[in-house]
Amino acid sequence: MRVYKVTGMTGDECERRIARAIMDQLGEDTVVRADSRTGEVRVDASADPQIVVFAIDGAGYSVDAVGED
Repeated sequence: MRVYKVTGMTGDECERRIARAIMDQLGEDTVVRADSRTGEVRVDASADPQIVVFAIDGAGYSVDAVGED
């Protein structure tokens, strides 16, 4: 899994919005785990990081860092 540190997530609705934005870009079978408590979004490592960042930005959130799990 690749880990994206995201600013601005405050609850379940934010988590759903981000997951939906990523799956809209990469497909329904993409594994996405968003956690507003930790400010992390975990996405299958095979997903293109540029597309994931684009999707998160498009959903109205900022990616501060990208790392590996």
